[in-house]
Parts: sequence; structure tokens; C-alpha cells
Amino acid sequence: MLATVPEPSVIDDLLAGLNEPQRQAVVHPAGPLLVLAGAGSGKTRVLTHRIAWLVHTERARVGEILAITFTNKAAQEMRERVELLLGHGGIRSPQMGAEAGPSFVSRSMWVLTFHAACARILRSEAPRLGYTRQYTIYDQADSRRLVKRCIDQLDIDPKRFTPAMVANQISAAKNQLRDADAYGQLVGGYAEQTIADVYRLYETELLRMNAMDFDDLLVRTVNVLELFPEVRARYSAAFRHVLVDEYQDTNPVQYRLLQLLAEEHRNLVVVGDDAQSIYSFRSADIRNILNFEDDFPDATVIKLEQNYRSTQTILDAANAVIAHNRAQKPKTLWTDVGPGDPIKIRELDDEHAEARYVVGEIDRLVDEGVSLAEIACFYRTNAQSRVLEDTLVRREIPYQVIGGTKFYERSEIKDAIAYLTVLGNPADAISFTRCANVPRRGIGQTSLSRVLAHADALGVTVWEAAASPSQVPGLGTAAIRAFERFMATMQALRERAEQGVPVGDLLESLLHETGYLEALEAERTIEAQGRLENLEELVEVAREFDARAEQQEDTLDVFLQQVALVADADTRVDDGGMATLMTLHNAKGLEYPIVFVIGCEEGVFPHSRAIEEGSLEEERRLCYVAITRAMRDLTMTFARRRNVFGSAMAGLPSRFLGEIPPDLVDDDRRIAPALTGTRPGSWSSPGRSQQQQGDDTPTFRMGEDVAHPAFGDGVVTGSEPGGIVVVRFAGDGAERKLMAEYAPLTRR
Repeated sequence: MLATVPEPSVIDDLLAGLNEPQRQAVVHPAGPLLVLAGAGSGKTRVLTHRIAWLVHTERARVGEILAITFTNKAAQEMRERVELLLGHGGIRSPQMGAEAGPSFVSRSMWVLTFHAACARILRSEAPRLGYTRQYTIYDQADSRRLVKRCIDQLDIDPKRFTPAMVANQISAAKNQLRDADAYGQLVGGYAEQTIADVYRLYETELLRMNAMDFDDLLVRTVNVLELFPEVRARYSAAFRHVLVDEYQDTNPVQYRLLQLLAEEHRNLVVVGDDAQSIYSFRSADIRNILNFEDDFPDATVIKLEQNYRSTQTILDAANAVIAHNRAQKPKTLWTDVGPGDPIKIRELDDEHAEARYVVGEIDRLVDEGVSLAEIACFYRTNAQSRVLEDTLVRREIPYQVIGGTKFYERSEIKDAIAYLTVLGNPADAISFTRCANVPRRGIGQTSLSRVLAHADALGVTVWEAAASPSQVPGLGTAAIRAFERFMATMQALRERAEQGVPVGDLLESLLHETGYLEALEAERTIEAQGRLENLEELVEVAREFDARAEQQEDTLDVFLQQVALVADADTRVDDGGMATLMTLHNAKGLEYPIVFVIGCEEGVFPHSRAIEEGSLEEERRLCYVAITRAMRDLTMTFARRRNVFGSAMAGLPSRFLGEIPPDLVDDDRRIAPALTGTRPGSWSSPGRSQQQQGDDTPTFRMGEDVAHPAFGDGVVTGSEPGGIVVVRFAGDGAERKLMAEYAPLTRR
């Protein structure tokens, strides 16, 4: 059905309230577009309004637009916003009938995470690569268990090559689109060859079990698009417009995927901020956004620089800090909300004094009527939260730590999901291994290993081997009976699953008939009661899925797929009665009226590893992210000494503090000295002028032998402007940059 051409007023309403650069991005006619969206500049508004504009102006149907985000939460918010924009004014897309409404839009729209979009494609295309449509998605824990099996099978020392380390290397290789052979040829040493051997067996085992890990969702989608031109042509033609959020966080495999999907129409719109590229440890490549114009010479570039979140003082500080980076696309954030209060920088004796100061400020703010939900405290590493948590507990201030155990990571939830997974995919040995003896039913690890080995020897699934336990060599009578009872229960449940019973009913039956609930009830502990409540919640999740299921294919495998795709960050709690604690990396994408950043010391933030590895620019981007989370009030603290690994270390103020202009800083010297602003990382003492300070700075000559109470003996290898001395220490061979004025260096 053809759509009615929208009234001009509908388009006017859609564009109303957008600033000029936002409007230009929304109405960009065609071709590649790079939207450099500074922090708090309304990028989601641009993306959602562009999708609505494309549909309203009949440039694309709803199902011809692919919009990619990085979290399920962001995807859901974007879908809801687009539904509202398309619903207002009564305008429907060309493919929508008169009865179509928001639910139709939601089902037709490809507004998804990278992994979810790939999972949707693979539900149709996976058989081309040797999988069935009921393939299992392995999470990190499942993946590591399989890696461990491969390490054991190859008789490799698990202490030298730990499953976690090997799994991380395999994941990094996949994100770079390197298979096992390519990985082994990278350097070619013993370690690389050993990991390549595990990688090779791991891939074989995944395929045999009809399973993919999270990285495979992207890699296999790229594989199927590259190997089958007709598939690539179909999807590339189907997606007239491809939009990508957080483009600075994309890795090589995601970049290749976007290339393939946007191949025909070349209507690729990417939105991101190179200044917020902080995930290199997840294989994100900042070059994807920095080199976009090289890859697409005809690209249009639009900068969103008006910030709708923070005060001008906060933005000026962020602009000043990030200006020290060389690899960037310069932009200057500004706002019309006014200058706001100065940034508070506080010097404390140690981490305990720091925690007492922060918690005291939180107490004061609450007394003044501030809600705890408005307050957040950020730190560079998880370990830094302990002292702060202890202090909050003592003061009876409720708080949440983002990054703790999430719902789908709890053992009882993973057990229940493993049961469901085996019913949907009986070839999945990892899930079978997890649930076979939970609760305990007389199937020990030795018996389970014999069944798995028998399955391997015959080339059958673990389900088939376990269903005929009397045929398994070496299996005792008791174990045979235990397997027979277990498989009889599982077979009855599987028959119901194949009949398409609602997932909620299936899960409830499973928990009862396997004895899982009975075993928990028998414990009669508070912990067990909590686990029972969690399982009740999982049944509720399944029932909500059943209620939403509108298509015949919305069955068990779809439910398991959706559960597997839930990301850690999606479980963040917005509770009005709690302050929020989290690492700086977890803070990205969030905003709070009042922000504390603790541990602003050299070696802590920036992290010593980043200094040594030469990744200081990413640390500075992390500082930019931290500063721009604050809406109206920002406090940054550092300690003169801090306990690290059980020993006290002298603390030097972070160089990032020295990069904030002094006129933006609260210089209340009764609490903290003011920043000089001329020498990054240096602070002036009350009553001393800058010139006097420079005269007192000790000087060290190149090649001079020195000693440091924490780092030991070393030799001076250089110096830098601002009173910085570079020392290579004998203990670990590392070079460290120290402030000559404050570092406890002595000549030997």
C-alpha cells in the first residue's frame, strides 16, 4: 500500500527543536555521513529523528533501515522513540497497512545491537556454514569451559596457558578477523602456536556442538556475507540506510560487517565521538572514526558541539584536557545554560581521608535536599571502591556498585538456562555438563567424562550417548541408573519443548521435575530462599516473553537467544535511594548532576600500565568522559599517599589535573592547594610563587644513579618540560616519569 505524502507540518514538527547541525544531519539526503557528536550533544535525538524523517519522506520503509547500537537498553530506547515519532501525525510507512501500529513498527524495525542483528541474520543463514537454526550462543563462562576442555585434550599446561588467557586471545583474534592459522603466523613463537592449536580445536568443537560464542555471531555473519555473494547482495539491497551509534567503539569485524551491509546503497551514517574512544582493550579501533573520510572520500562531516548536559565550566575543563591529545578530530563543546560552579580539586592525606571527605560531602548534600540518585563516584579500577564502600556502610548511606553480579550471571539462573539450552540443542555438551548433576543425582565428574568421551568416539551428541548409558564403557551400575532417570525426565521435557509449549510453562515444569526447586527448599537458608526468588523472576521473564510472542517462530530458541544477548550494562539500577559507584569505563554514556572522581594520581589515573605502554591518549579520553558525565557539580580528588598491593606509595597529582585551566578550579587552600596551571601535574604550596617553586626544583643529570623508596634503584634516562624526570628502574626494567620536585628520589 502506498503511503500518503506527509503534510509539510508533520516534517516541520519533526525538525522543530533541533539545532542547525542536528537538523543538517537529520535531513542529509544520501551518501556516507560522519556525525561527530560531542558529549551530551543529542546524538540519540539525531538518530531517531533521522529514522523517522526517512520513513515520513518515503526515502525508506521501516524494514529497510538498519540502526545499530551497542547495548540492548540503547536499542530499546531508540525503538520506543522512533515508534512515538512515527505514530504522531498518523503517518505510516509505505509497507504499513491501515491497521498497523507501533507493535508492527517494532517488529519490522532493525534497531538492534551488533550481536542481535547478526543473530537475526544467522537464524536464516547459519545452515550455509554447517549450523542448524537452533544453534546455541555461548556466553563467556561457557566459552571458557570449552577452552579448558580443549587445553586438557591437547595436554597443555593449564597453569601456563590458563583458560581465561587463552579465551581472551581467541576473542581478540576473532575481533581482528584472524582465524587460528592467521593467529599462529602473527609471531610464530611457541606461545602463539600453542594458543593457535587450542583455537583450532575450539572452533572444531564449537561447530560439532552446534554452538557459537559471542564473537562468532559477528565473525560468522561476515563469513556468510563474504562467502555467498547472493546473500551479501540480498542484505545490502534490503538495507537502504544503515545508521550506527557509538561508532568510535567499533572493532575491525564490526567495521567489515558495516562495509558489506552498506555496499550497494552507501547510505552509511555513523555517529560517534573520537574523544570518547576508551575501549581498546575490547579491540575497539579509534582509527575507524579518525579515518572515516579516507575510507569514504565523498563523506559529509557534521559536528555537534552544543552540549545539553553540563555547565560551561565543566565543558571548558573537558575541552582543555582533551586538547592535549594529538590523535583527534577537534571540536569545542559549548552550552547556553551558564558557567556554573568551579570544579573542586581536593588533596587528601590518603585513601581513607579521601573516602571520608567524599562520604562527608555526600552527607552534606543529602542534608541540603539532594537525592542520593543524583550522586555518582567514579574510579579507575574496581579495587578502589573498597575503602569508599566501607565508609559508606559505616555511615549507613545506601549505594549500588555497578559491575557486581548481574541477574543472568547468578549460578541458579545459569543452571536453569543450561537446562533449557539442552532441551533446545541436545548437541550442546557444555550446557549438558553444567546441569547433569545439579542438583546432585549421582552423576559424578568421572561418569560424565566417560559419557562425553564415548560421544566423541562414536561421533554422536552427548544426549544420544547419555540416553544409552549401558553402552558407555566403564560406567558403573549406579551411574547407569542415574543417567537413565535423568534422561527419562529430560526426554519428557524435550517432547513438550518440541510441541511448542509456552517457555514459562516449560521452565516451571523443568524446575519442579528435575528436583531443582526441591533441593533449594531443603536447604532452608536465606541464600537458598534468595535463589528461589531469582528463579521465580526468571519464570516471570519467560512468561513475559510468551505474552509478547506474536509469531510462530517465537519459541524456545528465540527466548534463549534473547537471554544470551542481555549485556552487563543493561542491568543498571535507577534507584532513588542509592548513590552510585562505578569504574570510569562503566560511566560512559551516563550522566549525574553531582560527580566525584577519586584517585586522580599519577600511576592510578592515568594508570601506570597506560603510561608504560604508551596509551596515555586513551587515558586522557577516559578523563574527558569522566568530566563530561557531570551536569552541574564536579569534584576530583587525589591522595598524597595510597596503599597499593599492601605498601604505601607516594602520590603525585595526576597530570590531567594540571591540564585544567586554573581559572576553572576552586582554590580553597584550606583544603587543597590551587593548581598552578603552567606545569602539568604540579601544585603550588600556599604562600609560594611560581618562580620560587621553579627555583627549588631539584635537577638530575642524564645517566645519574638514583633511588626511590618504592621502585628501588634506577638510572635517569631523560627529562621533560615541567620538571619531569624520566627514570628506568632496575627492579622491573620499566621507565617512569616522575615530578622531580615531589618524587622521593635520592642520588646514590
